[in-house]
Amino acid sequence: MNCMYCQGKMKRGIAPFHIDRKGYHLTMDRIPAWVCTQCGEAYFDEAEAEAIQEALGALDQQSEKLAASG
Repeated sequence: MNCMYCQGKMKRGIAPFHIDRKGYHLTMDRIPAWVCTQCGEAYFDEAEAEAIQEALGALDQQSEKLAASG
């Protein structure tokens, strides 16, 4: 597998994930990913991407509840 940005080799490792979204900031420090050995770009497999999406959905619901009660 090659990196789509620099064509470097991808190696299984860990990578951080960070997003600023709907009034909150989420950082996950150690997500399993394919990481480019040349430029450091990370790609998440489907299982990890789905887990991130589930976490974001739950946080969206909770932040909406907090905003409504304030």
